Formats: sequence, structure tokens, C-alpha cells
Amino acid sequence: MTATITRDEVAAGIADGSLTLVDALPESYYAQQHLPGALNLVLDDVDTRAASLLPDRAATVVTYCSNRACPNSGQVAAALERLGYTDVRKYAEGIQDWVEAGHPVETGLPARA
Repeated sequence: MTATITRDEVAAGIADGSLTLVDALPESYYAQQHLPGALNLVLDDVDTRAASLLPDRAATVVTYCSNRACPNSGQVAAALERLGYTDVRKYAEGIQDWVEAGHPVETGLPARA
């Protein structure tokens, strides 16, 4: 079972650059708003995109989606763990909790190579 992480721990990890955030929502939701610096990776793309997006399998990776009711973050976290990622955590409260606490978000899609 994937370990969870709190909003305060996520904020600290963003501030010190110690974690990689993964937004597990579809791209259209990611474009509307996502946590600062988050990558977008949905379950259907984990097998084909994880290695290029997340090359360090020992890095701290935090998945999130909308809120506790959203299953996406847990599904993506489990898929990453199956692929050998060793420090995967889930921000179960998701972006809803982040926004309600008044934390900043980013919008738009990442630049494509």
C-alpha cells in the first residue's frame, strides 16, 4: 500500500525541491490547474511514459488527483511501484485540499520536446 503525505509535507517538498509531483488527472484538468512543477501522468500512460518523465526510480514521487474520492492517484502510485519506483507517496486530499488552503497553482500544459 502506498504511503500518504500531508499538504504541509508537499509544500515543504516543493519549497526544497525534494519531491517530484505527478498529477494523475486527465490532461484537460491538468491544464486548468496543477500543483507547482507537477508532471502529468495518467494510468494508461504509466508503462510508456514513466521512464522518460521519472528517470530516477529512487526519487520521492508524490501522486495526487482531485480529492480523497478520486482513485487516480492511488492507481498511478501502484503502477509506479510495480515498475520499481521505491519512494512513491500519495497526497490523498489532492488539489481540492491544496486550493482550499490557499496554496498557489499553475495552469497550462508543459512544453513538449
